[in-house]
Amino acid sequence: MATTITAIEPGALYRLLAWLSPAYPVGGFSYSHGLEAAVEEGSVRDRAGLVAYVAAVLRAGAGRVDGALLAAAWRAAEAKDDAALDAAAALAAAWRGTAETALETLQQGSAFAAVTQAAWPDARFAAFASRHPRRLSAAVAFGAASGFHGVPLRPALAGWLGAFAANLVSAGVRLVPLGQTDGQVATAALHPVVEAATDAALGADLDRLGTAAPMLDLLSMRHETQYTRLFRS
Repeated sequence: MATTITAIEPGALYRLLAWLSPAYPVGGFSYSHGLEAAVEEGSVRDRAGLVAYVAAVLRAGAGRVDGALLAAAWRAAEAKDDAALDAAAALAAAWRGTAETALETLQQGSAFAAVTQAAWPDARFAAFASRHPRRLSAAVAFGAASGFHGVPLRPALAGWLGAFAANLVSAGVRLVPLGQTDGQVATAALHPVVEAATDAALGADLDRLGTAAPMLDLLSMRHETQYTRLFRS
């Protein structure tokens, strides 16, 4: 099987690693994407259940849509196509099934835009963010910044999807609960799922894009009225 190697300039690699770090202040630690409700109901009880849940998000839920939208935003930014970039932002802001998942992506997108513009200022990214105040999804904000800053598409996409998966695993470690080693074993098990989601996103057609994971939306809606909870989604 052929292996594709993507060269990445050191400065772009440094940006990518900084943006994907858990220390980047976007608030991802406060969201579980419905996982808290799944644990409460007993649907996720162990490491295998956690891996299955995150894999479903990546294959058929928000990960599938967000990966495609991140790629679209990157391509539009790289091509300096403001119309296509704004279209991707508008579609991403609309494409959420519940109030909590909308909050999850828009809050993180806004936070990412603000801190990135403060730490890594770019006039093109600033103009884009100003056209969509508090309406930028996390994936589109990341994709646009990566395109403007010269971060290659595949590393940006695989990195973002991997960080999304890792954040959910971290939530699962706290909720199930699991040990830290179990969390890392789960993250390793999700590697082929992340790679497959990356491939799917690179080849996606936004005009034919869709998802089929109603249980994820139902869990998110149940979480909205859950009596006690640690996470915002």
